[in-house]
Amino acid sequence: MRFSPEGYYVERYVKCANCGLLIYDQGVAGTGGTGLFCSAWCVAWDEQRQAGVEHPVLKLPTD
Repeated sequence: MRFSPEGYYVERYVKCANCGLLIYDQGVAGTGGTGLFCSAWCVAWDEQRQAGVEHPVLKLPTD
């Protein structure tokens, strides 16, 4: 993200490979190079999907 005279602007749009949230920092790399994710929760969800779980159920983060 850079500054412009009017405020901020986004150089490129990088979205979470799981939920589509825009990632403004480095993000979290998925295991096996499966993509870039916004959080460890999204990485865990993707790992379950890759393992064949049709409807992954994960506890939501509390922080």
